[in-house]
Amino acid sequence: MAAAASSKTALLDVRVIPRSPRTRADGMRAGAILIRLSAAPVDGAANAALIEFLAGALGLHKRNIRIVSGEKSRDKRVAVTGIDTSEALTRLLR
Repeated sequence: MAAAASSKTALLDVRVIPRSPRTRADGMRAGAILIRLSAAPVDGAANAALIEFLAGALGLHKRNIRIVSGEKSRDKRVAVTGIDTSEALTRLLR
């Protein structure tokens, strides 16, 4: 049972809005979590800020979060290991 619990992975669809006044989750839009980032989309800064924000909001290490698709797009798919999708949504949207 312990192995199954540690192998949980959430796949999250995320819509990123860079250059916002502050970094925060801002609800759902078109089936994706809307995340506003204060970082600019230059040299991967927004992607790094997204991973750091998600790690803090979900209470996980940054190594547990990776961008699966959309690295150069505002629409991204993010894999988060160690948590299931419903728990991730609950933590992000509270």
